[in-house]
Amino acid sequence: MAQRVYVTGMGVVSPFGVGLAALMQGLDAGASAVANMKAAWEPHLKDLQCWVGAPVPEGALDPKRIPRTFRRSMGLTAQMAYFAAGEALEQAGLGEEERASGRCGVAFGSTTGSVHSLANFFERYYKDVSLRDLQSGSFFQVMSHTSAANLAHAYGLRGRVFSTDSACSSASQAIGLSFEAIAEGRQDIMLAGGSDELHPLVSGSFDLVMASSMRFNDTPHLTPRPFDRRRDGTVCGAGAGCILLEGEASMLRRKAQPLAEVLGFDTVADGANLAQPNRESITRCLRQALESARVSPGQVGYVNAHATGTEQGDAAEAAGIAEVLGAKVPVSGFKGAIGHTTGASAAVELAAALASMRRRSLLPTHNLEEPAPECAGLRHARRGEAPLSDILVKNSFAFGGINSVLVLRSTTHGL
Repeated sequence: MAQRVYVTGMGVVSPFGVGLAALMQGLDAGASAVANMKAAWEPHLKDLQCWVGAPVPEGALDPKRIPRTFRRSMGLTAQMAYFAAGEALEQAGLGEEERASGRCGVAFGSTTGSVHSLANFFERYYKDVSLRDLQSGSFFQVMSHTSAANLAHAYGLRGRVFSTDSACSSASQAIGLSFEAIAEGRQDIMLAGGSDELHPLVSGSFDLVMASSMRFNDTPHLTPRPFDRRRDGTVCGAGAGCILLEGEASMLRRKAQPLAEVLGFDTVADGANLAQPNRESITRCLRQALESARVSPGQVGYVNAHATGTEQGDAAEAAGIAEVLGAKVPVSGFKGAIGHTTGASAAVELAAALASMRRRSLLPTHNLEEPAPECAGLRHARRGEAPLSDILVKNSFAFGGINSVLVLRSTTHGL
């Protein structure tokens, strides 16, 4: 019999600052963390079409709080993961002995590793066609599994290590694989999530596939616009999110407080197109996640949508949600306020969604002023309305045709 799996800790670094409290304060205020980045980006990439982004506030992170032994192998991606995981570990009350038991692991993903470190690596290499000026820790900053490996090293985790490097589905797959590992009795505890940096090369990658917002460079607070008639693409952001998952036996033994229960998960491939979202695949993933959770569509109380603000992505997701869940369940997404934190997005947004579910006061989609006709079939959540039930669906859809859906039941013991 599968073991029940719970969330006992959450941690976040977001464009509103370090900590879940900072994220919720920004979302509650209806603020935008999106800024014009042209002055900072143009010296590095001169022909961008999207000049806006959502960075972590300058000075919010203090890398010197990380012991040097660990810090020297960490780029910004791993540093953000470290702080998010630290908050989750503190909330869960997980000590060194439990972390080192071999029954506690980590699943963390990103898109490319540390982009800043990678750019610096090649800038120095091409300057003299030499590696002599590079520090030995450089490789550990740029490797694709930098967050997972550095977290295991810094926090003394001796269990399973997964690096789910699947772009915008990274954190969702990390949480889902952790859920399955615990449910099957392979691990007791997993730190799961994702981390990604903001860099002009990241925004430029979205430019290349015509997925970035280009019409609001002078009014950055007005974009992205998920589900809105005037949406024109997404905006990249930076952040990290960590969801600490724990099996029921371990949670009861430690007398930890459950924040939510993970009920189900599914991830599927489009198998059709690397760049264009596929309604059929989204629909199939939603249905299979609900089947995994043994939840009927009518039991769902809220959907936290992927909602990037792209024309085709939002339309496909809206159609999939409407087909599977109907038009009664409240739906919203958070990228309108914090941008798209790519590999971190599922964990960052899930933490905020669970916080709003636990206080039974939902948050609307920022910058959604006039739903587009192709997105109007949804019930767009209103600020402060209560979810229909404690069941939450979290969508994540990545380039490469990788779709993931998580299903959770929140608890309502204050936050």
